[in-house]
Amino acid sequence: MLDLKRIGRARKRISDVVLRTPFAYAPILSELSGYEIYLKKENLQRTGSFKLRGAFNKIAVLIEESRRNGVVAASAGNHAQGVAFAARHFGIDGTIVMPESTPLTKVMGVRELGAEVVLKGANYDEAYAYAVEYAQEQGKDFVHPFADEEVMAGQGTIMLEMLEEQPDLDAVVIPVGGGGLISGCAVAAKSLSPEMHVIGIAAAGAPAMKQSFDEHRPIDTTSVRTIADGIAVRDTSPVTLEYILKYVDKMKLVGEDEIASAILFLLERQKLTVEGAGAVGVAATLHGHLDLPKGSRVGLVLSGGNIDVTMLSLIIEKGLVKSYRKMKLVVTLIDKPGALENFAGLMRQVQANIVQIGYDRTSTDLEFGDAHVSVALETKGAEHQEQIRQALREHGFPFREEH
Repeated sequence: MLDLKRIGRARKRISDVVLRTPFAYAPILSELSGYEIYLKKENLQRTGSFKLRGAFNKIAVLIEESRRNGVVAASAGNHAQGVAFAARHFGIDGTIVMPESTPLTKVMGVRELGAEVVLKGANYDEAYAYAVEYAQEQGKDFVHPFADEEVMAGQGTIMLEMLEEQPDLDAVVIPVGGGGLISGCAVAAKSLSPEMHVIGIAAAGAPAMKQSFDEHRPIDTTSVRTIADGIAVRDTSPVTLEYILKYVDKMKLVGEDEIASAILFLLERQKLTVEGAGAVGVAATLHGHLDLPKGSRVGLVLSGGNIDVTMLSLIIEKGLVKSYRKMKLVVTLIDKPGALENFAGLMRQVQANIVQIGYDRTSTDLEFGDAHVSVALETKGAEHQEQIRQALREHGFPFREEH
């Protein structure tokens, strides 16, 4: 059974390798939410995620048991790097089975840590099935990403660090995918501070654990779709669900727009790069899902920071549009000399900065002699955008907005 003693032993095993990440007061988020918020910054962990804790502890236990034949894992992200790092540390073979669609940057990141990468399957579930079979055939140990009590014990060390620095926390908010992180942290939290509320946050696009929590039985989903890929788990583990039902007080869902806004908030206001899974607790806080008394002392776990730069770029772009700091228009002009100059002059008058422009005179919806100009404008809020619309109407520029 997973208990406080087991988590304590895990802490001793990982202490010389795993970083004690900052657990810092967040004044802006506290003011916005009405809570006293502290952020546990596992996005600054080695390998960029909390996953190193559980993977390292599990492999350290295997080494103590003289099992050095090598380890196998299935992962397309953070668990892969944690296992690869730990295998290299102990000088044993590490093999990571990744879906064939895994981006090259993630594949190269695992190889740079010394592990062998096997690309197999169209998705994680197919890669997982192959990895289990491969481990059995090769006589190697399979390291599960969450349904393993030594892995959960490693993740629970996060809670020990948090409570040492802030022993009077009223609640802790933890991302939930497969449930390994929240299981370990919840056991530690309830053992040391039984009155503390443990709140799990899952993505609405991957709701299996939330549904299982509500129904008190394992429920699998047919598919998952979320930008929080670190918690995009389709099937519920009975192993972690047992601990969650015993130690977790409530479970909440956050939507994709809420996750994206939290990523942007952390980047812009907290100067932290956090992946989708790591941002769900902040998303729940910003959008009023925690349902805690005002003034509560709350610890949020930022579980990882390994976000794809393409995804980050998309989130920033959409975030600027939603916060009225960017405006995209298609304006119809008469296709003659000076027309574009007149339009640009009007944008100068209303103090809208043109950051991107395109000119199209061939679209089938155009009258002969007209052209479409697609522009992206830097703007100063909703009122400024309305001024721009009004100016375009007054000067006879037909336009439509793109979102």
